[in-house]
Amino acid sequence: MSDKEAVIRSVQDFIEKDRDFVINLTRDMVRIPSVNPKFETADGLNREGDVQALLEPILQSEGLATEQFDALPGRPNLIGEWAGSEEKSLILCGHIDVVPVGAVKDWTVDPFGGEIKDGRLYGRGSIDMKGGVAACVAAIRAIKRSGVALEGRLALHSVVDEEAGGGGAIENVRRGKLAKAVLVAEPSWGDVLPAEGGLEWARVTIRGKNGHSAFRYNEIYPQQHVAGRLEPAVNAIEIGARFIAAVQQFERDRTRARSHPLLPAGMNTINIGVMWGGTGLGDKGLPTVMTNPAIIPDVVVMDLDMKFLPDETSAEYRRDFEAFVDHFCQMDDWLRAHPITIEWELGGLHFAPMNTAPDHPLVTSLMKRKAETGKAPTMRGFIAVCDGAHYAGAGVDGVIFGPSGDGFHGTDEYVDIASLVESAKVIAASVIDWCGTK
Repeated sequence: MSDKEAVIRSVQDFIEKDRDFVINLTRDMVRIPSVNPKFETADGLNREGDVQALLEPILQSEGLATEQFDALPGRPNLIGEWAGSEEKSLILCGHIDVVPVGAVKDWTVDPFGGEIKDGRLYGRGSIDMKGGVAACVAAIRAIKRSGVALEGRLALHSVVDEEAGGGGAIENVRRGKLAKAVLVAEPSWGDVLPAEGGLEWARVTIRGKNGHSAFRYNEIYPQQHVAGRLEPAVNAIEIGARFIAAVQQFERDRTRARSHPLLPAGMNTINIGVMWGGTGLGDKGLPTVMTNPAIIPDVVVMDLDMKFLPDETSAEYRRDFEAFVDHFCQMDDWLRAHPITIEWELGGLHFAPMNTAPDHPLVTSLMKRKAETGKAPTMRGFIAVCDGAHYAGAGVDGVIFGPSGDGFHGTDEYVDIASLVESAKVIAASVIDWCGTK
């Protein structure tokens, strides 16, 4: 056994002997409700600062220099760092905000109780993703307490707001809190995920011309253009129906023509998730009257969730969609004069793609170290999005690796305890592989 392998073995043995640390830390974090306040603001539920206050002294006790700053008003990020070489620098990243519990009556356990049974630790945020954060902290602690001196700079980024667009990671990037690589400990069920598609939220607005429904015949049935004829109305909802059908064809054409080897075919979808139709476009960009069917509507607004592939860019995707919308408008006399408008980054949301090479040293390390546990991992892409995208957009090579569980964004969320301990071991080994030792 080489010296490095002996060091890794000793660190992993420390994690195994002290396995209660990662379990108890996860449970302590789960017991602090940290629901993202963009979703719910009931008393006592938005304690993100308390989670960071729990973590910071642990990092300080292991010799990390720490800092907190508000990524969003009253919502702090926590960063801890060991100094070292930039060439081998690494960020371990996780978010501590969680989604709302939903109907408590549908849970069989206390959502914030941290109950342990049958090898599972239950509670909101246990798998998504306080367990991953705890695994990163446990890996750092084991490296320190095993006397390992890393060559590369190692940082822990405990961030807020991932569940609502990633404001925490975005602020880290804005402040230049970067490295050569980032490992995001989102749940991956022990697989290694070096790629994820990009995501755009966009708002499409279609304008028509309102009128009284009694004169609908004047709009749809051929009339003579005689003196005094009323100008026909234009039903925006009917245009919207045609547009939806065209978007579906555009979506099918793209998903059939383009794919990525690490992602399921067809994942680059367009979901028309919200639609408003009515009359009178208001200051907030929505129709002001949506309750009177006696009015021929003059506005439709659609909000779209649009996924694109890891090897595409946002600029390319936007260009293609804008060209499609322009072509759609050119096929209609009314729309040529009153074209459909597109608002990108709706709600400030935009996720860049992540497309780290499969032979990247951090990726190959995670594949090797996970295989050493007795079960070879699969290398695949992430079908959702996470904070790795924001770092990737700033040029940081990213990969996702974390524990197993279920119930995320649903009821009876849990993290598998054995996978939690195993994830800490694998992460620790890959930190040593990537950062090197002095």
